[in-house]
Amino acid sequence: MAQFTVNTTRFDPYKNFKFRVKWDGKPVAGVSKVGALTRTTAVVEHREGGDPSTQRKSPGRTQFEALTLERGVTHDREFEAWANKVYSTEGDGAVSLASFRKDITIELINLQGTVVTAYNLFRCWVTKYTALPDLDANGEGVAFESIEITYEGFERDEAVVEALET
Repeated sequence: MAQFTVNTTRFDPYKNFKFRVKWDGKPVAGVSKVGALTRTTAVVEHREGGDPSTQRKSPGRTQFEALTLERGVTHDREFEAWANKVYSTEGDGAVSLASFRKDITIELINLQGTVVTAYNLFRCWVTKYTALPDLDANGEGVAFESIEITYEGFERDEAVVEALET
């Protein structure tokens, strides 16, 4: 069976270095790394008294692993602004219950620049914010800020289908 239904002569899977993250209806600037999108369903083991000495297994609760987004430190304050929705030093430290969650979209893009698959993540919020990484006077790397988000589910965007590659 062909791995690609439209581009039947294509053998190479998509690369992991072209992607886009969107929230609030627009791309998020400068994201250079996105953690793996992972869900895990627990195994519930049980046995009946008359069964052999082996366990039966059935699916239990499903959990979605936290997702980390990284980007180079700039003057864009989108990561910090979202992270501040659940932490405030102003007044009594109240958080924004009406707007701390966002739905986000992660799009994978082929070498031609076409979106080839997309996933929508639901009810996301920032659980960890790193404003500055470890700094090293002898280093030569880029300074990255990051957010770790928790979410309540994801699904593939079925509207994104394989496009003819030219």
